[in-house]
Amino acid sequence: MITKFIENYAKLIVSEPNDIKVYKEMIDDTFAEITIVANSVDIGKLIGKNGNMINALKTMANGCKAKDGISYKIQVVSK
Repeated sequence: MITKFIENYAKLIVSEPNDIKVYKEMIDDTFAEITIVANSVDIGKLIGKNGNMINALKTMANGCKAKDGISYKIQVVSK
């Protein structure tokens, strides 16, 4: 659920939406790492000014913790 939302959200922000890939890796039962792979020209758009865009994604992911009990770490990497 969270990965699909983040993927759709990221595709709306970037200039190369076909390059967006989102992966979720479970570290343990209560912690998961979500990786957003994007074109290098779009990294700044995903992070946003002063980190506002990525912080919004992190806030939304923390809201999902109340539903499924899993904490999320989100990172953005260049393709």
